Amino acid sequence: EDILRVAARAPSGTNTQPWHVTVLTGEAKTALSAKIHAVYDDPAALAQHHEEYAYYPTEWSSPYIERRRKVGWDLYGLLGIGKGDKPRMHAQHGRNYSFFDAPVGLIFTIDRGLEKGSWLDYGMFLQNVMVAARARGLDTCAQASFLKFHRVIEHELSLSATESVVCAMSLGYADRDAPVYAAADGTVTFSAVGGGTWGHIIVIRHDPLPDGKIPYTRSAHIHNPMVKEGDRVVRGQQIATVGNASPARTFGPSRNVKFATFVR
Repeated sequence: EDILRVAARAPSGTNTQPWHVTVLTGEAKTALSAKIHAVYDDPAALAQHHEEYAYYPTEWSSPYIERRRKVGWDLYGLLGIGKGDKPRMHAQHGRNYSFFDAPVGLIFTIDRGLEKGSWLDYGMFLQNVMVAARARGLDTCAQASFLKFHRVIEHELSLSATESVVCAMSLGYADRDAPVYAAADGTVTFSAVGGGTWGHIIVIRHDPLPDGKIPYTRSAHIHNPMVKEGDRVVRGQQIATVGNASPARTFGPSRNVKFATFVR
């Protein structure tokens, strides 16, 4: 309640405050997750569900498609899921609908009669929720993946006909012992406490790309480092666990990752 009270101070055009939030815990959260999973795991049923509004474009163009592909493969690489491993990709994506095992799930809705300006206002409110949660030692994950199942959500939560689902959000404490994996094959060039507030940092120089560029990844704030400078790592290998190893004040387990490419 305190997080939502603070977040509601977000600015909105003529003070319309277009946000509406349903908070799910316990049996209510489990019931919604079960209903969605039943559809998600049934190809025939899944084909009958579509997003109410288009979050992404129907046709991608540069540079957006490259960014989308990179973050997707980087994510699966960090999880140790190989390209083409559709069963594990399906299972990982399905974790969205269990709110990634967080104890609290939030469903955000908006009145269908409101226009784009109110959706912009809503974005500021959503960020306020995430920042306010972080300030209280909690972690969040905003999720557009729920949009495909808006009819399931509307029925399960008995939403009014005037409400449209904006997104969902997981709220809880990050798993400090969650593994950190290497995104691709490469060599560790740094594994030690860095300067500033980054805590323990692991830098990996990955094998050259087909165009000759050399990608690097830097993982900061990590805990329990398992590799040292000079070690050879392979894609999907665990290199550490998520943590908050930082000399500065942190509110909970975290991991900062940066990707860069350089010409040889």
